[in-house]
Amino acid sequence: MKRLVVTCVALLLFATGLIWWFDVPNKMGWVESKSTRLTLYGNVDIRQVPLGFRVNGRIEKVWFDEGDKVAAGSVIASLDATTYRQSVDAAIAEVSALRATLDKAVAGPRQTEIAQAEASLNERLADLENVTLAYERALRLRPNGTISQSGLDEAIATKSIANARTASAREALALLKEGTRKEDIETAKANLAAAEAKLSSARTALEDTQLRAPNDGIILSRVREPGSIVAPSDPVSVLSLLKPVWVRSYISEMELGRIHPGMVVDVYSDTNSDKPVKGKIGFISPVAEFTPKSVETPELRTDLVYRLRVIVDDTTSGLRQGMPVTLRLPMEAGQKP
Repeated sequence: MKRLVVTCVALLLFATGLIWWFDVPNKMGWVESKSTRLTLYGNVDIRQVPLGFRVNGRIEKVWFDEGDKVAAGSVIASLDATTYRQSVDAAIAEVSALRATLDKAVAGPRQTEIAQAEASLNERLADLENVTLAYERALRLRPNGTISQSGLDEAIATKSIANARTASAREALALLKEGTRKEDIETAKANLAAAEAKLSSARTALEDTQLRAPNDGIILSRVREPGSIVAPSDPVSVLSLLKPVWVRSYISEMELGRIHPGMVVDVYSDTNSDKPVKGKIGFISPVAEFTPKSVETPELRTDLVYRLRVIVDDTTSGLRQGMPVTLRLPMEAGQKP
């Protein structure tokens, strides 16, 4: 019996030695070695967006209260847009008038206008022919004393006036046939472009009377109420962003070489300490800083550390902004392949 007991004890000791020698518990996953896990501490980032109008005015409606969830593009608040609509209407009218002016310049004179100028020229030519005959007659009668010198002078003046009027009518007809000057058309185009830009600006200002959520989130603060007069950029509501969830943590210089962007991280919260959430390292600061007081680590708070950001894509994980979390990373994956 004693021999059997001794034999069993010997076998037990031998088996224990083998287990210790080959590190079976760690290799089989029965015991988690402290050297295979890197533990960090941090907080879920508080990401807030103060929302304000780009234009001034009187708040007409605030659509959400504190704690309400909003989707990207939802109207958070709106201003009284009466004056902005009037500006758009005035700009539309100006564009229409200048477009008509450009069309008129491009089309040039109508055929009826050219025909009218031709008729006016023919009339001037007929007048010139009559006064020319009167001049020639006065010129023949003057040497005989039939007419006075003043009569001849009057015939000369009348002919000069008729010549000038005929030349003016001929040039007017030529201008109509040439059409609108190129420079006038370019000026009309520039005026129309300026008016269209003014219309676009007026429409943008009208659209800016609607304050929209840039991302999905929760209304954290309702700063202004309907009836308030606000200036551009005055905060009306504060939006807390829901996604992506960012975790801010810090790592010492001694451990910095064990992590890299894209590395998978297990994120634990005090609420669900047995159900980690998967995340990835998205950013590692190249600048060292002193450990902030909000980070609970065993090291001295005066040690220099590097800030890193872990991105958690699962927005249903239960992580809330400001929540303290624990990060665990496998050291084997810390080295780049």
